[in-house]
Amino acid sequence: MSESRKKAPVAGGKQPAAGKKKKSVTRVGDFELKKKLGKGGMGEVYLARQVSLDRIVALKTLSKELAKKEDFVARFLREARSMAKLDHVNVVKVYAVDSYKGLHFVAIEYVDGKSIQDWLDKLTKFSIGDAVHIAMVSAEGMKHAHDQNMVHRDIKPDNILLTSSGIVKVADFGLAKVVDDDVSMTQSGTGLGTPLYMAPEQARSAKTVDQRSDIYALGATLYHMLTGKLPYGGETALELIIAKETGKYETARKVCQEVPERLDLIIDKMMAKEAKHRYSDCAEVIKDLATLGVHNDALSFVDGAVPTGISRSVSPTTAALGGTKVSAGPLPTSRQVAKTGEVKHASRTWYVQFQDAKKKTVVEKLSTGRVLKMLHAGMLTAKARAKASSDGAYVPLAQFPEFTDAVEGQLSRQSTDVRKDDLKNLYKQVERDQKKHNRWRWISNKFRGLVGGLSLIIWLGLIGAVVWLGLAYGQQIWNFLGQKVTDMMN
Repeated sequence: MSESRKKAPVAGGKQPAAGKKKKSVTRVGDFELKKKLGKGGMGEVYLARQVSLDRIVALKTLSKELAKKEDFVARFLREARSMAKLDHVNVVKVYAVDSYKGLHFVAIEYVDGKSIQDWLDKLTKFSIGDAVHIAMVSAEGMKHAHDQNMVHRDIKPDNILLTSSGIVKVADFGLAKVVDDDVSMTQSGTGLGTPLYMAPEQARSAKTVDQRSDIYALGATLYHMLTGKLPYGGETALELIIAKETGKYETARKVCQEVPERLDLIIDKMMAKEAKHRYSDCAEVIKDLATLGVHNDALSFVDGAVPTGISRSVSPTTAALGGTKVSAGPLPTSRQVAKTGEVKHASRTWYVQFQDAKKKTVVEKLSTGRVLKMLHAGMLTAKARAKASSDGAYVPLAQFPEFTDAVEGQLSRQSTDVRKDDLKNLYKQVERDQKKHNRWRWISNKFRGLVGGLSLIIWLGLIGAVVWLGLAYGQQIWNFLGQKVTDMMN
C-alpha cells in the first residue's frame, strides 16, 4: 500500500485512535477514498478516485441500517443502474454501482462547486436573469430524465448543483425515488420529498406522482430564487401540507415587484394546485421561459462562469403568415421582433375573425397593436383566428409570433381566474351550508323548546286534575272505599 493510501481517511470519516490496531479503510473496490464530503439520508458521501480510469468521483454509500433491508438495496441498485443511462450535461452522471464486502455504493460525477441552496444562503436571492437561467437549464436536464420515464420527486435547491464554471447539474435522479418508496423512511420523515417544495399530491401518495410533480417543485424553487422566500410556510410539515392544499400563496410579483407579470404567471402555472392545470412537460416550461428573453447567458454571481449557449427563443416550428409557410427556426418573441424588425408591428394589418359581445362571428381589419390590446382586455380570446392578407387562410392567433405571448398570458390568467373562482364558489357554498345548518339548528331548538313546554303543561294539567278530583270527590271516594271494605269483612 502506498504512503498516500495509509494517510487516507477511514470509511466512517474518523482516524483510528492512537494505540488501537483498527485498520483504515482506504479503498472500496476500484475506488480509492480521499476524504468524507458529508452524510445524507441514505448514508455517507466520499471524495474518491476511480483507480482504473484515474478520475475523481463522489462515492455514495448505503448506511448499515439500510443495507440490512434487502428490498431497499435491490431498489437502490436498480435505480442507480437506471440513472447510469442518463447522459446529459445538466444531469449528474452515474459512473458505477456495485457492492464491496457488504458495502453498497454508487459512484457519481463529482461537482466541484456548490448547490443552489448554498448560494441562496449566501446571496438570499438571485437576479431575474440568473434565476430564469437556472430554471431553464434545470428543466433541460429534467426533460432528458422524464423522457426516459424517470421522475425525481425531490427537486429542490439542495439537489441543483453549480460547477465552479457555472454549469447547472441536477443531482440524485432516481435515488430520491428509492427513498420515497421506502415506507419506514417516509414515516421517519427522511424519505418523503422535501415538503417545502413538494407538490400537494405527493404528500398524499408519493407512489402515484409523475413529471408534473417535478415541475411543481421546480416552480417553487424558481419562486425561492426570485424572492428569497418560500411560497408556503408552516411550523410543522402538516401545517405546510395543509397550506398547500388551499393553493393560495403570495405571488412572486407581489413579494418582488421586479418580477415580470408573465414570469409570475408561468410560476403560477408551474405551481398549480391540481396537476392537470400545470405544464404537462418540461419542454413547455422551457419554451415559455425562453420567450421571455430575460435569462442571462452566464450566471453573474459565479466568477468566470461560462455561457451555456441556451437559446432565447422557442423550439423550431412553422408558422402560417398570411397563408405562406414560414419555417426556419425559432419563433421570435415580441421583444425580439420589435428590435429586429422581422415583423413590423406598427404597419401590419390583420383580418381577425372572432365572436363579438353578442356571440356573433365578425371579421375586422385590425393593427397588431390593436389586437394585442384587445387580447389583454379580454375582447379577443385564444379562439380568435387571423390572416395577414385577404386571400390567406385563417389560423389561430397563437400561431403568429406577434401574439404568442399575449395569448398564452391570457390563458394563464384565465386559468388563475378559474382557480380563484372555484375557491370563491367553494367558500360561498360552505357559507351557504353553514347558514342553512344554523337555521335548522335554530328551528330544531325552538321545536324542542315548544315540545318541552307542551309536555310540561300536559303534566301540570294531569297533576292539577288529580288534585281537583281529590278535593272535589275525596270524601265520597273515601266513604265508598270504606263501605266496600266493611262489606268484604261481613
